[in-house]
Amino acid sequence: MDRFDWQARLADVHSSFPGVERKPVIGITGNHADTDCRLSEMYYKSVAAAGGVPVIIPPVADAGVIVNTLGRIDGLLLSGGADYNPLYAGEEPLPALHGVNAERDLPELLVARLAYDRQIPMLGICRGIQTLAMALGGKVAQDIDAAGAGDPGLRVKHSQDTRRDEPTHSVRIERDSILHTLYGSERIAVNSFHHQAVALAGERFRVTAVAADGVVEAIESREFKSIMGVQWHPECMEDGLPLFCWLVKQAAHYRGAHRLHDRVLTLDTHCDTPMLFPQGVRFDSRDPQLLVDLHKMTEGRQDATIMVAYLPQPGMGETFSSKVDFDVNGPTEYADMIFDKIEEIVMRNKDYVSIARTPADLHEDKRHNRKSVMLGIENGLALGGNIAGVKHFAQRGVVYITLCHNGDNDICDSARGCDTHGGVSRFGEQVIKEMNRNGIMVDLSHASEKSFYDAIDISGVPIVCSHSSAKALCDHPRNLTDDQMRALARTGGVAQITLYGGFLRREGEATVADAMAHLEHAVKIMGIDHVGIGTDFDGDGGIRGLANSAELINFTRMLLARRYSESDIRKIWGGNFLRVMNIAQRSRE
Repeated sequence: MDRFDWQARLADVHSSFPGVERKPVIGITGNHADTDCRLSEMYYKSVAAAGGVPVIIPPVADAGVIVNTLGRIDGLLLSGGADYNPLYAGEEPLPALHGVNAERDLPELLVARLAYDRQIPMLGICRGIQTLAMALGGKVAQDIDAAGAGDPGLRVKHSQDTRRDEPTHSVRIERDSILHTLYGSERIAVNSFHHQAVALAGERFRVTAVAADGVVEAIESREFKSIMGVQWHPECMEDGLPLFCWLVKQAAHYRGAHRLHDRVLTLDTHCDTPMLFPQGVRFDSRDPQLLVDLHKMTEGRQDATIMVAYLPQPGMGETFSSKVDFDVNGPTEYADMIFDKIEEIVMRNKDYVSIARTPADLHEDKRHNRKSVMLGIENGLALGGNIAGVKHFAQRGVVYITLCHNGDNDICDSARGCDTHGGVSRFGEQVIKEMNRNGIMVDLSHASEKSFYDAIDISGVPIVCSHSSAKALCDHPRNLTDDQMRALARTGGVAQITLYGGFLRREGEATVADAMAHLEHAVKIMGIDHVGIGTDFDGDGGIRGLANSAELINFTRMLLARRYSESDIRKIWGGNFLRVMNIAQRSRE
């Protein structure tokens, strides 16, 4: 083809449909010098060679520009360049500091942090690895020698004066790292053009490669996120392409999960956000006190949550009023007050969120790009011993009542109780039947094993466990045995795996890997039609890798990586739970 025959190339694009495949879009932060936005050609050529679509992100510190840009990319490449102004790290400049780039510093710190909140895959190169550290809780040495970084007795030359494609020193790679997976080696040769380096990776990262003198050469996320930084310049090296292929692949997975969330309704069946109302939290801001707010729900592509009015169970000799922060006349008034506050929050943000009372409401909200809040009660103590309270709360829109909490009440015995009734009490039997009549789901999270089986026998509709995990993997009284899971599935109910660390493992730190193990155990025992997720966010739920609502899309990425189908993921993300809700609400008298 004639190289100047551009119309022939256009004809190639139009010769079939859709013409070209949809590729991941990779934003690359541009350098800045002499009033120009500049970028080495090797960055965008490497992205294109890896199968991505490169776009340059200019250094603009306007939040609206940044957020809109991040909404249109699938991955982020933080490029190399000048030193950071140390004032952004609360430090004064050392004499060894080189030139800073006033145009880039603030925009790139904002870009990196906002991309992190949105779970966007990131690769930082040279200055880029330092950007990750600066933006996400680490520390950068202004100068390796001045800071005494690494081992001075083994000092390596970190600023070479030979060609950029020539490797000049080696780095040692941790075996259980992304880098080791990509290169299949514990040592590779790299180029080196820096006098600064990451001094402290921070709690979000772990160091995965170091030079012979101990200077940090690579970091990666320890939160199961697709984030990595390297101190060298792989775009200049013959063997640098695997890093760009990794970024493009992660960007494709990220885009796939986003597109799936466009089609699938995502419901978290248990959060305790109202517990923090006494602290004056704000649901419409990205409130650091909250694990669930409108910003985090949007970042994690979460459509809906069931917020519960949690009522602590008084112990012997205690009054309910002594257990709560508000001056109320008893448990029923307390639950109503919590629901009033939820409704006030929703009314203040009515363009973005609404109260949903049925599965149809949830789907209507999703069609109109609104978040949904459903109402639940955690502890049947809220009824105040009055059976009429069931109808009252049904009229308020409550979709489930957790029969008890940590302690026996007048309805049933708790998993953490004293076997007061030997299971469900006579009053509790009336409550369950009244809940059936009023379309409220029976939730047996927190119930004792005997209460669990009693309730299954009593209830005329399937029951739920809104936030419980597997006892076979973590022997805790709150978790469900395999036999309980089988009984739940046999009667059409669901078990929602929860993210409270103490219910996922007895020793050590629980992570998203543990949550996945509990879910897959439940699937093995119960089948895919009887499982889901109830995070317990803002009620001690939240683990590394699934720390808040913003990270829920990462769980979808893990499900996709494990070859769960869209139908399966739809069921896990609330479809199974809503099936039971539909049955319960259709059974209303």
